Amino acid sequence: MLALLIFLAMVTGNVVVGVYLERKVSAFIQDRLGPMEVGKYGLLQLIADLLKLLQKEDIVPAAADRRLFLLAPAIIFASIFAGYAVIPLTPDLQGSATAVGVFYLMAIISIDVVGILMAGWSSNNKYSLFGAMRAVAQIVSYEIPLGLTILCVVMICQTLNLQEISFQQGIYTYEANYLFGIRALGVNVTEWGGIFCWNILRNPFLLIAYVIFFIATLAESNRAPFDLPEGESEIVAGYHTEYSGMRWALLFLSEYGMMLLVSFLGAILFLGSWNTPLPNIGPLRLADWTSGVPGSVWGNITGAFWLLSKAGFAILVQMWVRWTLPRLRVDQLMFLCWKVLTPISIVLLLISGVWRLLMVG
Repeated sequence: MLALLIFLAMVTGNVVVGVYLERKVSAFIQDRLGPMEVGKYGLLQLIADLLKLLQKEDIVPAAADRRLFLLAPAIIFASIFAGYAVIPLTPDLQGSATAVGVFYLMAIISIDVVGILMAGWSSNNKYSLFGAMRAVAQIVSYEIPLGLTILCVVMICQTLNLQEISFQQGIYTYEANYLFGIRALGVNVTEWGGIFCWNILRNPFLLIAYVIFFIATLAESNRAPFDLPEGESEIVAGYHTEYSGMRWALLFLSEYGMMLLVSFLGAILFLGSWNTPLPNIGPLRLADWTSGVPGSVWGNITGAFWLLSKAGFAILVQMWVRWTLPRLRVDQLMFLCWKVLTPISIVLLLISGVWRLLMVG
């Protein structure tokens, strides 16, 4: 219950901070100021927007399938929020410590495709249907390279438990971590901790896998340059064209919730999870005092800080990409998935298997 309340507050807080930050980031990139009128530096702009959405009428088109139309936003949000159940926020705080956390997460968030298709189909609007069909084709396609890159990490770590993957990337692991994952070098970096234990250094090929993972998560979140399902210049607003008021706000909340979820997942799988990036090199022993012992208050505080910092940085990069790159065409999007990312992911999967078998043992 504690994890549920924390993650619920975190998802809603992410929207509050994320929307304001995205407006300011886009304004900075485009050499303008962004929101400035409502509150100091525009800090109250989101409150004004929320009040507007609360007062707007919840309109259901006369020709729409009412039941599916009203249910779709709830299914989308529920499937995404359910994924937080297995995210380890700290060494001790995790909703469910199931041994198949990665499998559960990939399975549950894929249900949002059903909600998106329901939203587009039930609206009885051609633009909504086009947007839903684009979203389904895009999300289903990019789940292939996304799943393959995650499988690379699973093969290296030999577990589906996200908390165990987290422990393997820090000074509190129960197995030795060798520099670049090679025992022959004879350098055990478990005591060093920090970035030396991260998966992107345990197997350097996982750095490429993380880049593919990040690109695929942009497509999974319908973020630019993969925002074809919401292409305003082509199909009005895509699958949520007919939505208004709080149901539209729920769809918006779901998108930002997905951004945070995949940022958490990327940090956990590739970037050391809640472990500190600072190593124990020299007399300061930075890893010891910047990553508290599991079970202690300091351990939970530092763990949450590092994981949120890594996820926050990933969200900033997502925003940066959105306001820098142009939207891809549909054929370019599919070409990138099936002829570029998927073949590279398959090669990385083979390399990871050989790496684990021959060099890690």
